[in-house]
Amino acid sequence: MTMISRILGLVRDAVVANLLGAGAAADVFLFANRIPNFLRRLFAEGAFAQAFVPVLSEIKEQQGDDKVRLFVAQAAGTLGTILLIVTMIGVIASPIIAGLFGTGWFIDWWQGGPDAEKFELASSLLKLTFPYLFFVSLVALSGALMNVYNRFAVAAFTPVLLNISIITCAYFLHDKFTVGAYSLAIGVFVGGVVQLLFQLPFLYRARMLSKPRWAWQDENVKKVRKLMLPALFGVSISQINLLLDTVIASLLMTGSIAWLYYSDRLIEFPLGLFGIGIATVILPALSKLHSSDKGSDFQHTLDWGVRFVIFLGLPAMVGLMIISPLIISVLFDHGAFKDDNIDHVQAVSFGVMAYSVGLVSFMLIKVLAPGFYARQDTKTPVRIGIITLVLNMVFNIMLAPFIGYLGLALATSMSASCNAYLLYRQLSKEQVYQFSRFSLVFFTKCVIGALIMGAVVWYTSIQFMWQQWHFTEQVILLGGLLVLAGFVYFLTLFLFGVRLKTIKSVTTL
Repeated sequence: MTMISRILGLVRDAVVANLLGAGAAADVFLFANRIPNFLRRLFAEGAFAQAFVPVLSEIKEQQGDDKVRLFVAQAAGTLGTILLIVTMIGVIASPIIAGLFGTGWFIDWWQGGPDAEKFELASSLLKLTFPYLFFVSLVALSGALMNVYNRFAVAAFTPVLLNISIITCAYFLHDKFTVGAYSLAIGVFVGGVVQLLFQLPFLYRARMLSKPRWAWQDENVKKVRKLMLPALFGVSISQINLLLDTVIASLLMTGSIAWLYYSDRLIEFPLGLFGIGIATVILPALSKLHSSDKGSDFQHTLDWGVRFVIFLGLPAMVGLMIISPLIISVLFDHGAFKDDNIDHVQAVSFGVMAYSVGLVSFMLIKVLAPGFYARQDTKTPVRIGIITLVLNMVFNIMLAPFIGYLGLALATSMSASCNAYLLYRQLSKEQVYQFSRFSLVFFTKCVIGALIMGAVVWYTSIQFMWQQWHFTEQVILLGGLLVLAGFVYFLTLFLFGVRLKTIKSVTTL
């Protein structure tokens, strides 16, 4: 289900690239869409989920389903009320938000510069995209509940509906507006509504659909609040880094925000499919093991998550570095994305390479952070998160003045690597998790396999002048290279003695 969602996400991005290209209109829409998405990941999928799931698992294990039903109603009522207020403020204050996070555009608007219309358009689009925060946060609550009951498919499929809504609105409404970005913003709003409505029948079938109620002072809600506040930084630090990148990118040349966005989207495909997918499964499992006081199983489960990230993340990282220009050409190089004056394919591919440096670290963060949240420890990740945030800004200042948007992408990768290392060091120091010798050997085999795969794919790809080919021919070549990459990687691991049971087993065989 996650794979279907990610594939449709790439189709959605291809539609955006085709309609808006990588110029001013794309910069503004992606800016207006990133802010509510940032808040969603910060409050809903990020801090709230990491605080909510351990408490919910504890209630389920110790008090039963009736108490879970009451707690969900209280959490929905409390969270929903707060989000409704935040959403209303966001819609009303959209010009202030646009000025705060699009500093470069606001300065241009204030001085009557040529990019003044970017600020005005951003303010208008935010009024349409900001309500998405309210709907999708309640969707995240529902998804967290379903995950605790090991019903992962519903939550994993739900993002598909957002992608379908954006694609549909873009297709039918694009010609209705002088600026096509409005049709995409409407698609975001509609997608939020549809996602929430889709969840309701499944909650009803699970007998968890009850009337929301305000319960700010409830003991369990207070526990979630206590865990949630520090988690705002701890789990969502990469999103804060990306938002800060957006602020700085608004000061750079036109196209910088779009180039970073499309680069990030390609990184998000393996990250969402493997990193977030594994993290979604592992957090309820770790929370249950902690509640049952099974420390050895906790260690083995974390080690399995790390091995799985290494197994899938390393070839994804190498592959993106090598064939990203072909992928970008196939997905995005159509319609408004084509520009005779600027090589957008090359610009985005450089961004992908810079982000790819930190891909495995991004994934490891998703697996290691639950090692703290499952034990209801949110203070340690926030301390590490603040350190990482400061490092990211230092790296930005060091790199952005010299290599522009690439400096922002590279700084994000470097800070993510620091984040992953600090999380692991602390888990090891607390004797919660240590990288096993078995996993170290497995890691070495995966590194060699990924390098051999990369060398074969690179040598094969340079034999073709695919830049002059038609779209269908490029698609066939891309498919062939992906099949070749998978064959070489898995064959190499097989020759090294890696078997399917080695990858699937939680314990070290």
